[in-house]
Parts: sequence; structure tokens; C-alpha cells
Amino acid sequence: MFEYEFMRNAFGAATVVAIVAGCCGYFLVLRGQAFAGHALAHVGFTGATGAVLVGVPPLWGLVAVTFAGGIAMGALGERLEGRDVAIGIVLAMSLGLGLLFLHFFTTNAAQATALLFGNLLGVDRATLAALAALAALCLAALAFISRPLLFASLQPELAEAKGVSPRVMGVLFLAVVAVAIAECAQIVGVLLVFALLVAPAATAQRLTRSLFAGVVLSVAVGLIDAWGGLTLAFYTDWPTSFWITALASTLFLLANLSVPART
Repeated sequence: MFEYEFMRNAFGAATVVAIVAGCCGYFLVLRGQAFAGHALAHVGFTGATGAVLVGVPPLWGLVAVTFAGGIAMGALGERLEGRDVAIGIVLAMSLGLGLLFLHFFTTNAAQATALLFGNLLGVDRATLAALAALAALCLAALAFISRPLLFASLQPELAEAKGVSPRVMGVLFLAVVAVAIAECAQIVGVLLVFALLVAPAATAQRLTRSLFAGVVLSVAVGLIDAWGGLTLAFYTDWPTSFWITALASTLFLLANLSVPART
């Protein structure tokens, strides 16, 4: 399997993305903002297809639009609560607009499939280097805000009284999450971001209450999903994204079944 360069690149990209997704996803689930991740992925599809339309690599369009969307959602904060219908319509419009951009660029359905469901086996060295650089930036930013972010997430009133603004933390965090989502989309596509961003973190939080152990376990589960998905895809010739999502769902289910027996 590792005799092929495309598989080595795929494993490298999967490792980078699983680590970033595991760390960011843990805080995302802890803060109850899983839906925000889903929303940003949909909005990012428009950015990716828009970038393709003007001749820019999709990754950079995805990063730019999700980053802007993350800042906007963080700034709106509580104003978004209870507006599921309006948000759903915006997300549907985002997908529709992305497909329109793609239509103007090409009639090749493979382009849309890659953006929607990922193309891990198509990662080249340049993309791998870009993913690694974005991951380093993302993890550094998350490490910098992790303590005040945790404080603002668990005790927002007390944090605000101590001079830590929950809104500022929310803006900064969703900006970091936006970059993580852009990376995840390269692996599993914008429609299956939950597989790497939310499922491993949710699995970890079912199994441990410790913050440090939870983050480590979230990363470990993400790596199992990504590496296992790649291996199974190589030997079965089934889509990589399918295997990653299948493993993520299975591990989450097993974690839920084990909860009653946990002390």
C-alpha cells in the first residue's frame, strides 16, 4: 500500500487533518456548537466552487469563506439561537449557489463529487504541505485560547465577571474551527465533515470526563477512522469517505453502548 506515492500523501493528509479535527472538535462538541460546524461546511462549498470558477485552488476559497463565516457566526452569538429555519434556508442557498458556480466552470460531475464528498486519494504534495501549514496555525491558535475558551464555555457568567469575554472567545474559536473544517472537507467533503470533526470528539466525551484525556482520545479515534478508512478503501476499492464515516459512526455507537457500564 505504501509503495504508491498517492497513498503516502493520503495517509499524511489524513493524519494532519485527524489531529486538527480531534482537537477542535472536542471543544466544538463541549460547547454544543456541532451545528455551527455543519453550517460552516455548507457555506464553505460556495467558497470552494467560487474559487474554482475564478481559477484559484478550491482549498483557499474554502478557507477564506469558512473563516469569514466563522467570524460572522461567532459575532452574532446568541442571535442565531432559535432560528433553525432561517439558517437552514441560508445553508440550502449556499449549496445551490455553489452548484451554480460549478455549472459555469464545468459540466463534469466528478468536480462536484470531490467537493461534496472529498477526494483524499487525490491529495498531492503541494496540498499536503498547505494542509500541514494550516494545521500548525490552527493548533497554535487553539492552544493560545484554550484556557480562556474552556472557562468561557463552562462558566460564561463567571468568565465575563473575570474579564474574559465569551463573545470574543466564541469569535476566535469559530475562526479556528473554520480552518479545521476547510481541512476536513479535503478529506471527506463538505457534506461529511461530521465524520472527522464531531464523531471522534463525541465518542471521546462518552468515554471520559477528563479534558486532557478527552482531547487525546478524540485525536486517537480520528486517526483510527482516517487510517482505517484509507486501508479499507485500498483493499476493497470502495470510497474512502464511506469507510471513514462508517468507522466513525460505528465507534460512536460502541461508545454509547458502553456508557451504562462505565463508572
